Amino acid sequence: MSRTPFIAGNWKMYKTQADAEMFISGLLPQVSSSEGVDVAICVPFTDLQAMVDSTRGSRVQVFAQNMHHAAEGAFTGEVSAPMLTELDVHGVVLGHSERRQFFGETDRELALKVPAALAAGLVPILCVGETESEREAGETERKLRHQVQEGLEQVPRERLAEVVVAYEPIWAIGTGKVATPDQAQEACAFVRALVAGIDADAAQAVRVQYGGSVKPDNAAELLALPDVDGALVGGAALDPGSFAKIVEAARA
Repeated sequence: MSRTPFIAGNWKMYKTQADAEMFISGLLPQVSSSEGVDVAICVPFTDLQAMVDSTRGSRVQVFAQNMHHAAEGAFTGEVSAPMLTELDVHGVVLGHSERRQFFGETDRELALKVPAALAAGLVPILCVGETESEREAGETERKLRHQVQEGLEQVPRERLAEVVVAYEPIWAIGTGKVATPDQAQEACAFVRALVAGIDADAAQAVRVQYGGSVKPDNAAELLALPDVDGALVGGAALDPGSFAKIVEAARA
């Protein structure tokens, strides 16, 4: 099955609205002809409306970086899916390793967030991945199995293919280290096999991204792997030129 590559840039806690407008004015001309690739920027809450407005009619989608599973409630500091869809946001990153590490996000919470995002019409990017110590201890598959199975546990089978799963080895995020092509392919293929354990057809359709120090000079090799359907890009997504080169690599 042919799967459309999906390149998403995660800005993390960078860029004021002024910075964001400067970025998008530089990016749009460079990706306007990038057919055959889905492109998204995952931006801070304060940039969402500005970026939705500035990307209307373009190829670039706008994603949030987190959301609460409830539609409303006494959850100070949180944002709900209906609040995102009201802004015409396209999707949301869920379970990024930094959310797990610094803010205590759990697989149990993600089991609620992923179906809530789908029900609201948002595309969820479910992030999974192991630490360096877990990889060294041979625990990679155990960790991925738990994260994927729990994160998808309450997703209706007919909607599984709409979820994007981003495999991000935690030891490669922001460190300059990159999983070897063999490591990336093995892990992404394992993620797909886990989805196949739920529904074989969905596994062929679901897109699995690789994330972890993806840059213009290594993107083509990673994106050519059979089970890698795109990238969740961190540092290189903060510069429009670098990000555009990664988008271009996905077209090859």
